[in-house]
Amino acid sequence: MADIQSFGERLIGNLEKVIVGKRDAIELIVIGLLCQGHVLIEDVPGVGKTMLARSLARSLDCTFNRIQFTPDMLPSDVTGISIYNQQKGKFEFRAGPIIGQIILADEINRATPKTQAALLEAMEERQVTVDGTTHILPRPFMVLATQNPIEYEGTFPLPEAQLDRFLLRVRLGYPDFIDEIKILDDQRLKHPIEALKSVAKARDVLQAAEDIKTVFVSPAVKRYVTDLTRRTRQSGDIYLGASPRGTLALSRASQARAALQGRDHVLPDDVKDVAVSVLAHRIIVSPAARVRELSADRIVQEIVQTTPVPGGDVRQAPAEKKSK
Repeated sequence: MADIQSFGERLIGNLEKVIVGKRDAIELIVIGLLCQGHVLIEDVPGVGKTMLARSLARSLDCTFNRIQFTPDMLPSDVTGISIYNQQKGKFEFRAGPIIGQIILADEINRATPKTQAALLEAMEERQVTVDGTTHILPRPFMVLATQNPIEYEGTFPLPEAQLDRFLLRVRLGYPDFIDEIKILDDQRLKHPIEALKSVAKARDVLQAAEDIKTVFVSPAVKRYVTDLTRRTRQSGDIYLGASPRGTLALSRASQARAALQGRDHVLPDDVKDVAVSVLAHRIIVSPAARVRELSADRIVQEIVQTTPVPGGDVRQAPAEKKSK
């Protein structure tokens, strides 16, 4: 796992040149990349959501497309459209901005549900279908969607089916006092992203994504992962719990985190560290819990704290018995 750890450190270090003081959030983004998943960045304006997506694309030398969602946007504005070419006498496909590698879906909750649904096929199946023709998306393909949790006027809540397709939800938050002064110094003459160089290629991402699948998950840790997601379906504070897709996401994100730490096996601590980011956006808090001002993050944190942690050796698979 040394290669993945080295890849992760190079990428995280490069992103920290632009996004100051947010290593934990950057690590989650890299975990999402290694899992070939999509990330929902939920935060207030001006904390670096857009710049993080641009920096990631530059660091990987990948194509970057930005989709600015608005209430009047149509699905064809996302996927593309077929236009009749009079000279050639046939229809030609004009690709939409979703056909790229690193996609920034900015203010995704400002689009209507019909337009948001245009992303479902792309996010889950890595393809778009226009006028009966399927177009395969390039790899790696990652959607970084942003939404503002404050401005509710003119927004449409993301449907549960779409939220479930985001591997992680990340919050950047405001910088610390010292970090904010460093931001002033770094951007005094020019923005750091202008000098940002790529530190990896697309093929490195794809190779790392394949390698993390070999990170060992012991039966005890598998039971722990499953127990956490099942408890979200049993809690009285939750109206709708995490789906089996959430179980898979939690296991894969734990593998990626273990690999970034240089380990070839998953520890319960890896599961704990990513549990809130993986599960909280997949649940619907019950009305009674809302009255008590319980957030999804807090409920998942309580589930993690009260779920028994497996003991025993989780480092390697048991040796097969030799035939006599």
